[in-house]
Amino acid sequence: MSAASYAPVATGQSKEPSSPLESPSSIHLTPDSDSEDDGAAVEFDAEAGIELKQLDHGEGRADAGAEISDNEADALVKKRKRRESAQSFELYTPDEDKAVRRKLDTHLVLFVALLYLLSFLDRSNIGNAKVAGLSKDLDLSDSQYSWLLTAFYISYILFEWMTVMYQLVPPHIYISVCVCAWGILASLQSLATSFGYLVVLRALLGIGEAAFVGIPFYLTFFFKREELAFRTGIFVSAAPLATSFASTLAWGIVALGDRTGVASWRLLFLVEGFPAVLVAVWCWVWVPDSPATARWLTPRERKVATLRLRRETVDAGPDGDEKAFKTTRSMTLPRHKKKFQLKEVAKTLADPKSYLTAAMFFCCNVAFSSMPVFLPTIINSMGFSKLASQGLSAPPFLFAFFAVLITALLSDRWKSRSIPMVFHALLAMTGYVVLTVLGVFQVTSPALRYAAIFPICAGFFSAVTVVITWTVNNQRSDEGKGTGMAVLNVIGQMGPLVGTRLYPDSEGPFYVKGMSVCAGAMGCVAVLALALRWVLVRENRRERGRRKGGEGGWELML
Repeated sequence: MSAASYAPVATGQSKEPSSPLESPSSIHLTPDSDSEDDGAAVEFDAEAGIELKQLDHGEGRADAGAEISDNEADALVKKRKRRESAQSFELYTPDEDKAVRRKLDTHLVLFVALLYLLSFLDRSNIGNAKVAGLSKDLDLSDSQYSWLLTAFYISYILFEWMTVMYQLVPPHIYISVCVCAWGILASLQSLATSFGYLVVLRALLGIGEAAFVGIPFYLTFFFKREELAFRTGIFVSAAPLATSFASTLAWGIVALGDRTGVASWRLLFLVEGFPAVLVAVWCWVWVPDSPATARWLTPRERKVATLRLRRETVDAGPDGDEKAFKTTRSMTLPRHKKKFQLKEVAKTLADPKSYLTAAMFFCCNVAFSSMPVFLPTIINSMGFSKLASQGLSAPPFLFAFFAVLITALLSDRWKSRSIPMVFHALLAMTGYVVLTVLGVFQVTSPALRYAAIFPICAGFFSAVTVVITWTVNNQRSDEGKGTGMAVLNVIGQMGPLVGTRLYPDSEGPFYVKGMSVCAGAMGCVAVLALALRWVLVRENRRERGRRKGGEGGWELML
């Protein structure tokens, strides 16, 4: 490594400015983007375990073994973070960091959000198909329609363990195969002639889409913990956007179907399903396996994208012990080429935090799975026509789309998950309580009932975003994050087994039982979020005490 590229400053030394215009704050050790010594600099910092410059020498305490207060611990943690921020500046500039994040957002996050939009479109359009004549043409009973929804979620739950495949198979291959599979299966629903044919296709569709739900775990390959909520929010917000888009598209397809000889619901399945097959080809060449393999980043940007994550996770040693930081080699090596640590899986399975978030996700999914597929029917029962109910299903989900993005942005900015979680759980619960009370007293006001749907959709979609992010935030290793997501989904996706049976036609037009059950479920989410926050506060205090004042270590996000 040449002196021109780097001039490390030894402990206790300082560099005098060569001119009045060159202040110490303007002296940076950032390598030139075309320097051949960049890689060596990475080795010096990450692999050797030493920093390029000791920025602060007064951080040690003479009484390191003494007990200190929480305020002193907080101050030391903040001091350490400021030091790490300055040391990061020696490896890449803030402008480089911002440019890489922007490129990851526009090239990766928006792309996987598009994939989720297609996924959710194919999953939930059966609600629009029912209103468009599916049940009538295939002579489906309420029970059979419920089984079409349940069959999807049974296979969806059974294959949630496939989240860990993101670490075992190159993501560009895995994601492409999933997208192609569900696109073909969703399109084949347009050829259904019987209940048996359709229920088999719905079950297979559940397998294809179950493999895709590990995307929030995949995003941890590219983003820091405090950046994840907004990116997960962009991803999850594709669900209400898809539902809004599906309702608007269904309105147009139903209108078109009335003028053709093809049943509207058949056109619906075909038009909304087949585009995924075409996007799967694009997915193969566009999706990177890691920051170091992203073809749409320059060589320098790939280095910065890798370096900025060097403190995000810890590697487990051969005996399951945690190393302080990743080495350079482990940072650049794709996940599927690393040794899979089963001890980290076992540790996550024994962690009560995994089950608290999974219980929250279960309760969220009672509402999350039922409202998108039943909303056209619910609105139709308010007295609106079949065509109007399709169109009126869109605005609540469009409102939820913006609510999710705002919530995720604030959650990252505040570095808090519990507060947004409790707020939105109570918001959704309030909407459900209003609909329950109106139903009990037989209040038929369509405007009031329709207005209550808006806080419901904003609440449970935002809560789902936060709980997914919270799960990966508080697992240290890649194996822990993947296993945490698997536990979250295996338990959480049992919620739809309840949610998809809450709104039979026989209980219309008010559906009091369904609304009251969802209100209780969202209330439980708020209670569980507060319980998890209490657990995390205790663990953080215990960790600070073990570290004797907050030096190093890893804080759980509240």
